[in-house]
Amino acid sequence: MTKLPDIAMVFAAGLGTRMRPLTLTTPKPLIKVAGKTLLDHVLDTLAVAGVTTAIVNVHYLGEQIIEHLRGRMAPDIIISDERARLLDQGGGIARVLPQIGDAPFLMCNTDAFWIEGASNNLQRLAAAFDPGAMDAVLLVASTTQSVGIDWQGDFNLDPAGHLTRRAEGQIAAFAYTGAGIIKPELFRGRGEVFRLAPLLFEAAENQRLYGVRLDGLWLHVGAPEIIAEAERFIANSNR
Repeated sequence: MTKLPDIAMVFAAGLGTRMRPLTLTTPKPLIKVAGKTLLDHVLDTLAVAGVTTAIVNVHYLGEQIIEHLRGRMAPDIIISDERARLLDQGGGIARVLPQIGDAPFLMCNTDAFWIEGASNNLQRLAAAFDPGAMDAVLLVASTTQSVGIDWQGDFNLDPAGHLTRRAEGQIAAFAYTGAGIIKPELFRGRGEVFRLAPLLFEAAENQRLYGVRLDGLWLHVGAPEIIAEAERFIANSNR
């Protein structure tokens, strides 16, 4: 694949428990970093890369997110309303498969974004995706060169681009940035509520999960105390 998918699934339905007390009244995707919501940081990145449609799922305080997105011009927004029942990331994707269609699509978390390096990371991700050899390709960031990583990483990346899951008790060199390209068929027939991670781990075991290293700086804003640190890096990058 060389063309970036037109459609992205954007996960905005989480409860944001680690962001309390900020999320007691505001959904996590609407928390602001450097004057812009986390959700808009992600949607702006998609728009710049050329994504035309973003499917945004909502649950906790979802009405605030729906209202916030009413005036959004690009990408086009489709709301997947999970306020009645939270479906988890896998189930959230399965629900909107009719809108996604049969082609590989982008997926993006909303608790992290990045400062671009010399090249557009989503375009690089699309250029690396080979549907014959891969079920998914993930954008990964070095755990030692990112902001807000407070765990032991997620994956190791070999010279051929294969991702392998971090073993229990070990430290992995790379963290999943929350952005990737994946095939829709992985989500069919799996039920209504299910997690995304086991599908990725299954693909890794089958050597069909690949990674592309982020060019730039990844900012994982998973807790209130990370906001100020992320804002310092953003301010420095704009000088």
